[in-house]
Amino acid sequence: MSELRVRNMDDWIVSELRARAKSHGRSLEAELRELLRAEAVRPRREAAERARALRDAIAQEHGLLPDSAALIREERDSRG
Repeated sequence: MSELRVRNMDDWIVSELRARAKSHGRSLEAELRELLRAEAVRPRREAAERARALRDAIAQEHGLLPDSAALIREERDSRG
């Protein structure tokens, strides 16, 4: 794992983060890890949400497509 060091943080920011960590029952370090993790995965979550919304919009406009697995299996089985 990597280490980070952040210098020259305003005292009020550190105080706010300490209070936030305390309210979550975590150390300041654990709170910062969680904040950084959440920020790092945010773009992936947003992309997944956009894909989900697009899928839902397509399904609403065109209906759900049938699952083709059974048809594919039947076709393969018929070939022997």
